[in-house]
This record gives sequence, C-alpha cells and structure tokens, in this order.
Amino acid sequence: MLKWVGIKFLYSKLILRILAVFLLISCGNNANTAQDHLVFRYNEHKNIGSLDPAFAKDNADIWAINQLFNGLVQMDEDLNVQPCIAKGWTISEDALTYTFSLRNDVKFHKHFLFGKDSTRQVNAHDFQYSFNRLIDKKVASPGQWTLNKVESFKAINDTIFEIKLQQPFPAFLGLLTMKYCSVVPKEIVEHYQSDFRSHPIGTGPFLFKRWEENLKLVFRRNANYFETDNNGKQLPYLEAVAITFLPDKQSEFLQFAQGNIDFVSGLDASYKDEVLTATGNLRDSYAKHVNMIRGPYLNTEYLAFFMDSKIPEIQSETLRRAINYGFDKQKMMTYLRNGIGIPAHGGFIPKGLPGYDTSIGFTFQPEKAKQLVQQFKTDTGISNPEITITTTSNYLSFCEYIQRELQKIGIIVNVDVIPAATLKDAKANGKLDMFRASWVADYPDAENYLSLYSSKNFAPNGPNYTHFRSEQFDTWYQEAFTITDTKQRELLYTKMDSLVMASTPVVPLFYDEVVRFTRKSVSGLGINPINLLDLKRVQKSNLK
Repeated sequence: MLKWVGIKFLYSKLILRILAVFLLISCGNNANTAQDHLVFRYNEHKNIGSLDPAFAKDNADIWAINQLFNGLVQMDEDLNVQPCIAKGWTISEDALTYTFSLRNDVKFHKHFLFGKDSTRQVNAHDFQYSFNRLIDKKVASPGQWTLNKVESFKAINDTIFEIKLQQPFPAFLGLLTMKYCSVVPKEIVEHYQSDFRSHPIGTGPFLFKRWEENLKLVFRRNANYFETDNNGKQLPYLEAVAITFLPDKQSEFLQFAQGNIDFVSGLDASYKDEVLTATGNLRDSYAKHVNMIRGPYLNTEYLAFFMDSKIPEIQSETLRRAINYGFDKQKMMTYLRNGIGIPAHGGFIPKGLPGYDTSIGFTFQPEKAKQLVQQFKTDTGISNPEITITTTSNYLSFCEYIQRELQKIGIIVNVDVIPAATLKDAKANGKLDMFRASWVADYPDAENYLSLYSSKNFAPNGPNYTHFRSEQFDTWYQEAFTITDTKQRELLYTKMDSLVMASTPVVPLFYDEVVRFTRKSVSGLGINPINLLDLKRVQKSNLK
C-alpha cells in the first residue's frame, strides 16, 4: 500500500511539473498581450548548466551568456573581429604584443555589492582578474585553453590592457571573441563563488532577472547598455528575453507552430519533412507565418582514412580518389537533409571561412571512379576491393547511401555502427581504418581546420586522426603563424588545403548550414557561421 501511495505521489509531482511548464508558457504569452512584442521567447531543450562565462562550453550556455556578458572584442556576422569593450587595439611588429584601449562608458549590471551607486565602471584590472580566473586550476574552466598561447597579460592602467603571446598567432583575436573571455567583476564573483553560475553580473545588453532551473529563465533589458545602433539609438530594443525548457524538439516545435515561442534553431528529423520540401524550401502552410534563415555553419562532415592502415585499399591513393569521385553529394543532401547543407566539392575548409575554395575538391564523376577502381585491381591483383566505414547510428543513413553508390563503381562497402564514445576513443588511438567524423570550429580561422593535418598533431596527442604527414604542409603550417596580412594568409590556407586534398586522407561530405525559423513578427535576428545567438538588435512587431 505504501508503495502504491509513493507511486501516486511521484506521478502527481510529474503531472504538476508538466502543468507548471505549460502554465509558465501560457502566462508568459497571455498575461500582458499588449507588451508581447517586447519579449523574445525561445526554448532550450538541452537545459542550461551555468551562466558563468568561464563555463560557456555548450551552445545552450553560450547563447544565454552572450546576452549577459561582453569581452574585449566581438565577431560580426561575416566573422570579422570588431571592437566591444575595447574601442581599439594595436599589434606590435613582431605580432607578439596586443595593446587594448578600453571604453570609459561600460558599467556592470547593478548589484548591492557595488555600494552607493549599485554599479561601477569596467576597467582593465577587471580583465586581468577575469583572465587570471580563467586559467586558475582551482576554477577548472574548460576555456583555459584559449589563453594557452599567452605569455602574460596585465592592466597597464585603468584603460589599457596588454597581452603578450609566446609566439605569433594570427587567429588570437578570434579566440578573444569567445564567451570564456568575458569580463566579470571580482567582488561579485568572490561573494557568490561557485554560485556565480546562477547569480551572474555582467555588462551585456540584458541582465539576469530570474531562473527556475528546468522551467524558465528570464532576462530584462539593461538600461545602461553602452552600444547603440547605426542611428545612435541605444540597444537592445527588446524589454525581456524568456527561455523555457521543454525537454524535446517535438514539443518545442509545437510551441513554435502555435506562436508561443518566437524562434527555433535547427531542423530535427521528426519534423523536417513536414516543414520543408525536398529542395529545402518552406512548405506553403508554414511560409505564411514563418521566416527561414539559413547560411554556412563552420562544420565539415567527412569520412577519414587512417593513413597508417595496413589494408591495401586504405593505403591506395588510387582507391581513395575513386571513393571521392564515386557518389553524388548533391543527391545525398537532397534526399537525406532536405537540401540543408552544402555538398563538399571544395576542400576541408568549410564555406564561410577565408581559404575555402570550390576548385580544389572532387565532384561526382562515376566513370572516372570506375576507371580508378579498375586501375587499383590491375595494380594490386585484388579483384574485389572492400572497405569498412565505422559510424554512429545518427549517420547510418549517410553511410548506407554511400555504401550503395560505391558498390555501383565496384567497391564492396561494409558499415559498422558503434557508440559515439567508442568511436571517439578508437579513432584517437588508430584502431579504425575508415570512419565518419565532423569538425566544428573552436574559433573562426582556417588554421583550426588545417591543424588536423600537421604531423605534430598526431592523435591521440592532437587532432590529426588520419596520421597524414607532409613536410611541405608542415613548413607552410608553421609559416602561416608568422603572416599577419589577412589576404596572404588566406592564399596560403588554400594552398595547404589543396595539398591535403591531392593526397586524399579524407572524403569531405558536406559543409553544414545554420537554419533558423522565426515568426514573421521577428526582425533583426540575423545569422552567422558560428551559430551565435545575438538578440541585442532583435525587434518584434505586433503581428499575430
């Protein structure tokens, strides 16, 4: 009897929890309809772990933290580094010393610990504290790697902050745009310590209001925010941001379709065919009420060969080239992704990054592929070439498509499905001859992608999972660190990518795209290749 009562109690709690979520959504949308256009609502089905920028590792956390905090610099939609709290900077001739000049009108969000005025101006000493905290082993921030190439940093005075590097690194400014490098106030952090995660005080366009974990998170407009639009109007335009935590994408999309949230990111398999045509256009039933925004995302999906494999098929550049020519990537994207994603006819550097070039990759040429397979058979005496692609269940459909297509050109293909954790460990330790993988940029510079082919980065000590090696590539890779001219570095990146593709250690499949759906009432959201959510220029009309 007691067991049954306990089950009833737990069941009642579950029902109450579900009702509470929908009540919050309902109240948020109906309690003040006249002000609805001033509140931006979205759902985070993965939950949020922390609002402390030192722990801004996952996209869910990064999106929320981006509304609350700022750093020295920021990235625009075209991946150009722009001023933020730093109004300008200089770089020494040896490319080792960065000197930042700070604005004098940036204030932290109000908090009683700041004393009489409840706020104070940000200064260079705040950045010195924030950076020291980032690399403090006791804090154990996952973002401490962003300062690995830094020799020292210090506040010269209240408005000048200096950073010295161990060696030139042209992508360094891009690293500083990451949310890890946001400024935080010492007195507030040391008061809350680990609870700063749920009591965040920053400088961003919105300030923290309320967080009922797993239910709802609310930000309010920062009336003291320092940035303005092109007409001199103070940002942000919105009065509030409300984030709910419905646990699955289907429920999230239902709320979006009903107009209860304003924005959905990504295209889940559960509703992609309902929303989009096979060619990637919105279906008529949605086009009346929904806008779709899409653009390049810094993610390359690919198949990789382990170049130290003992298997003749993997060792053979001839057969690797045949595989690159042997299947239609455009057809693959149409049928398996509803046209979302860019077929990888270029190199490993994805579209959206300087260095990308469509001319250095492979297109679908089945007859050429068949000739190469025949050449392999003649050269090796292997009459039935056979390979095994190892993948996870999420990408089984892609690998089965490739399997069918490559069999048409004379290659027997096996597909081995294993758990993601097992695949990660096996590819790092050279236990897989051929596997599916992806590389999402940690920072927006092509060096991040080309690092996978430096011989100094052989896995498991680095990201060179293919064990590709080339003396010429290594020479160019080191040279790239010394080039501060953006265009020269871009040309060198393309040469490096071309050299890799000529040796075929990988088969690029597609470059991913960011896909965003908004209600027609939303404007100014924009899109960017790092998929950062920036709400300071978003506006909502009274459209229903």
